Amino acid sequence: MKQNLIYEKTFNFAIQIVNLYKHLSTQKKEFVLSKQLLRSGTSIGANVNEGIVAQSKKDFLSKMNIALKEAAETEYWINLLIATEYITESEVKLILNSCREINRILRKIVKTTKAQLEIDN
Repeated sequence: MKQNLIYEKTFNFAIQIVNLYKHLSTQKKEFVLSKQLLRSGTSIGANVNEGIVAQSKKDFLSKMNIALKEAAETEYWINLLIATEYITESEVKLILNSCREINRILRKIVKTTKAQLEIDN
């Protein structure tokens, strides 16, 4: 697969999420919220990967929209874990910043793809 910025960012982000999940489940003994975080945080990259091999622009847009929703959900779980004091903001500052960056990139991808589809129709 050729280099793809959003794929690389979401893959590396998924690794960070898996490591955070390990920390939360083994050190903090938190299983419910961390499992939600694991599901949404790793789903972002999986959907981006599916979008890369999409059958059409509409299929691509659909996968990127799902990835965007998962990224928004992941940010929610991180903020909830901070608010409930399972983690501190300083502990997850890099992960939270990565999540917000991925959200911004995906919003731009979705917006640009929608505009291209409107031009094509």
